Amino acid sequence: MEHFIVEQMLLEDLELAVVWAASEGWNPGLHDAEIFYQNDPEGFFIGKLDCKPVAVISAVRYSGDYGFIGFYIVAPEFRDHGYGGHLIQRAAQHLAGCRSIGLDGVESQQANYARHGARYAHDNIRFEGHGPGEFIPLLSGAEIRPLADISFEAVLNYDNRHFPADRSVFLRAWIDQPEALALGILQSGKLTGFGVRRACRKGYKIAPLFANDPKSASALLLSLRQGIDQETPFYLDAPQTNSDAMTLTKELGMNPVFHTARMYLGETPELPIQEIYGITSFELG
Repeated sequence: MEHFIVEQMLLEDLELAVVWAASEGWNPGLHDAEIFYQNDPEGFFIGKLDCKPVAVISAVRYSGDYGFIGFYIVAPEFRDHGYGGHLIQRAAQHLAGCRSIGLDGVESQQANYARHGARYAHDNIRFEGHGPGEFIPLLSGAEIRPLADISFEAVLNYDNRHFPADRSVFLRAWIDQPEALALGILQSGKLTGFGVRRACRKGYKIAPLFANDPKSASALLLSLRQGIDQETPFYLDAPQTNSDAMTLTKELGMNPVFHTARMYLGETPELPIQEIYGITSFELG
């Protein structure tokens, strides 16, 4: 008789989930698994049918009362059998008590999430670009510096303005990951934006990209593109409701290739969406 169980993932299980995410076309980063896992090791679950992995999900709890659901994948041959529902229930149990839970739903799953009470907030659109581009002169008094040269407290404080919870453990690992380029923009010595470029299965992702204004965002994006050849793509996952981000991607000749719907269970966080030019990830928010 078939026997289905849901277990907490080990790190090697998350490596499998990343492979599945790649097969879905999500283009995960080369070092995502270990960085994601350390943020909340108890928040990753795998469903097994007669010991065979058939479904995965993450339910990462951040400090405070914010959580994020991601990595919801059922192996194609086991879909529409109810296995995914068991994982969603386990994820909800882990995040019980959270005032707000975010997720990015692909089009095929948005109705499913809505049935569980998730409300639509906005679309996130993945844009693809190529090459280093031309550098735009900085405003007077502005400079771009490696984030390693800027105090982590300043970076964390800026991140806390643009993300619903403190994520200091994650952010340190994200900035310091191998093959990454992390830059901040300073205006008169004050941090007014930062971004991180990481290596992915295909090309690079620039994530996140936060900035006070369009010119700062443009300067950061072009700096983060430096060293990328014309044959190598880079990607930016931008909130559609940030009109300046939509204008910037159009001006740079970037093309939309994928989209998700940001949805929330519970309260919808109040964030300065016009300063969010690129979210960090579809998996952890």
